[in-house]
Amino acid sequence: MTELAKINFFILDLDGTIYLENKLLKGSLDFLNKLKKQQKDFVFLTNNSSKNRADYQQKLAELGIDVSPEKIINSGEITAAHLTTKNAKINSNKNKQGKRIFLLGTESLKLEMERFGHTIVNQEKNLRQKAATVDYVVLGFDKSLTYQKLWLAHDLILAGVDYVATHPDLVCPLKGGRTQPDCGAMIELLAASTGKRPQIIGKPAQTTVNYIVERFQLKKSELAMVGDRLYTDMKMAKEAGITGILVLSGETSAADLKQLNQQNSAANYHDYLFKDVAELSNSI
Repeated sequence: MTELAKINFFILDLDGTIYLENKLLKGSLDFLNKLKKQQKDFVFLTNNSSKNRADYQQKLAELGIDVSPEKIINSGEITAAHLTTKNAKINSNKNKQGKRIFLLGTESLKLEMERFGHTIVNQEKNLRQKAATVDYVVLGFDKSLTYQKLWLAHDLILAGVDYVATHPDLVCPLKGGRTQPDCGAMIELLAASTGKRPQIIGKPAQTTVNYIVERFQLKKSELAMVGDRLYTDMKMAKEAGITGILVLSGETSAADLKQLNQQNSAANYHDYLFKDVAELSNSI
């Protein structure tokens, strides 16, 4: 854990931290402006792979946050980069190679995969009989999920095709305390039918921190993860050895923490706790 005053680079979760669905959360703009005034850097990081960075840039602009696409990272980008750079450095073109992917994901995730040189094979005929030609089954937050796609993914996984998922979030938070099924719930469905689990690429996997550290040439000692989820945001921070700052403006509530403390739960991963980024802003 690093003192807050010594944190120079903040990894900021989006939904539940900066905004909630389509509403900017209290103090978000002031917090970002304070980081800029103090010459502290940041990136936005989300596990939601149903949208790509261009989608998020537009959404943030509509909320009054002007940011370049390079400052927005989602689990879809990290997954696409990871599959491309299996044996190469992130900032190097050496040994990079696109893969043939069967994708359970949105059109935005498809575009992200193609941006990194991958080929989506969903429309090819007789894939069940040509499983050996598919490099990966990739599961994202698929809002266009159909039974036929699930069945084909099921068959390809059982045929031995490598299987990765962009992130393990079970639900996506909505306004009013509502939620919707997320990628993690879809993982559980395929795990039940195939008996196999994917490699997780996004939070809480250290792949995410490694990607950011290498891409921006950072030291872990100057990094902090700010987010609202214990089992993704804070778990990743803890296991990657960076500072974890939990905010109670999204999924995790004060009641959740009280219960964890009563249970002495190891899931209580965070180093710092704030009501929201407005309160965090007063401490940096």
